[in-house]
Amino acid sequence: MRIIDCIDKKVEKLPLTTEEIHFVVENYTNGRIPDEQMAALLMAVRLNGMDDRETADLTYAMMHSGDVVDLSGIDGVKVDKHSTGGVGDTTTLVIAPLVAACGGVVAKMSGRGLSFTGGTIDKLESFPGLNVEQSPDQFLRIVNEVGVAVIGQSGNLVPADKLIYALRDVTGTVRSIPLIASSIMSKKLAAGSDAIVLDVKTGNGAFMRTTKEAIDLARLMVALGKHLDRSVTAVVTDMNQPLGMAIGNALEVREAIELLSDRIAPEDPLFRLCLTLGAEMLMLSGLAQNKEEATDRLQEAIISGAGLAKFKAMVKAMGGDERYCDPYQINELCKVEKKVQVYVSNAGIIQAMDTEELGKAAQVLGAGRARKEDPIDPAVGIMMHVRVGDSVSQDTPLCTLYINDETNEQDSINRVLSAVQIGSTPLEKFPLIYEIIRGEDV
Repeated sequence: MRIIDCIDKKVEKLPLTTEEIHFVVENYTNGRIPDEQMAALLMAVRLNGMDDRETADLTYAMMHSGDVVDLSGIDGVKVDKHSTGGVGDTTTLVIAPLVAACGGVVAKMSGRGLSFTGGTIDKLESFPGLNVEQSPDQFLRIVNEVGVAVIGQSGNLVPADKLIYALRDVTGTVRSIPLIASSIMSKKLAAGSDAIVLDVKTGNGAFMRTTKEAIDLARLMVALGKHLDRSVTAVVTDMNQPLGMAIGNALEVREAIELLSDRIAPEDPLFRLCLTLGAEMLMLSGLAQNKEEATDRLQEAIISGAGLAKFKAMVKAMGGDERYCDPYQINELCKVEKKVQVYVSNAGIIQAMDTEELGKAAQVLGAGRARKEDPIDPAVGIMMHVRVGDSVSQDTPLCTLYINDETNEQDSINRVLSAVQIGSTPLEKFPLIYEIIRGEDV
């Protein structure tokens, strides 16, 4: 079997066999296929696609290219949640403890943020002392004792995806639905959970810019889960503006704690999406028969404080200082040298936001990283004060910048001002949720 023959088949729009796909993944991971040949195959896939069987084979081969986590030592149905990336998206820090408070089991591995998107692990590290690098035994112990743990990806998990994604990033082959789906699902399946809820973002702050692309990706990932014997639900959600009002690590933790403390209104988009995603997790776990029952249980966990108690227990179990889980004490983690309010130049109605640019405005302040090795300042970031559709005057602040290093202050201000479009006419707002796709739908 030769890689050049596989390249020729995809160039001719012919499907690769299961054996050919396993050959490619194994040999590229082991260094026996050079980058230039793998890049040629990826470009052929980018241009000519893969059918569902090929995509499932690719997912399975990547999933088994390294370690596969064994969660059999944890009682109950293990349920995970994954977002395709966004700005102001702190849903994991809310949903995971809420689901655990309702009797669910959340054993989650998360990644770090890169570029304008935030990473859950970076947010958790805002807590002094918290260690996201837990051993497998410690991870299982925490989940069994608390019901929830969110740790960093460790070990030799899906090495094929790490290598292939790095090559896709520099060869213009990132935007391929089969390659995106197999990348996401191989990691989620290797992480060992029984059930997965996917939050597939769409809009100008998302990887999938159009709703059709997002729905196609969501359907494919649900189908992959079904093919590989996992229960998967995908929720296609809007990212044409930040989900929450906070953009930045400790700031987003504070917003999550405010929600868990019942200090955020139920009509808030972050609140609504957390309940939607959490309800799907409870239903997949067999802990609720329908959305109404699941939503009621989640709301009760907020009102009673049970969700916040689970969050505190998780932080403590991972070595963090749980005192900062108090909605007042968390402000200590958000202290900065300087706060700057950014004002609009003319009155009107917020017509649109460039969500990616707002994420980059926080990134240049130190809230995100351009390279994996870049440090992050957990306290800095942006607190938004307006949403799309709001009326503003010249006295209305768009946001407040939290700054410790003034080097990129003006750059951040310019990015915010360029990201917000103001007009004179009312407009129809984007829906928060476009579609929910479950296993029976594919």
